[in-house]
Amino acid sequence: MKIGKRDWIFLAIVAAVLLVFIAISGKEKTKKLPVDATHQQFNDMLNAGKKKIEVDPLCESCHDGVKVKFPPNHPAKPGGAPMRCLFCHKQQK
Repeated sequence: MKIGKRDWIFLAIVAAVLLVFIAISGKEKTKKLPVDATHQQFNDMLNAGKKKIEVDPLCESCHDGVKVKFPPNHPAKPGGAPMRCLFCHKQQK
């Protein structure tokens, strides 16, 4: 079976896509959910099987931008939508 020009083009496109995915992946830069006395209740809830979306609203009791300030480059919640803290800040295993 002969590999034609179209086959080589297809393989080149697949290789380029793979290279892009490899290039943009890297070390996770987001801080993980701390393992300390303050955050232990949230870790316990997650370990007990609660869903992240159920635990997320509890973060705002402290992380409201006033008690605990967000860094300047922290993404704002869009248009009053609930914060999804645990979407980025993963639980430490």
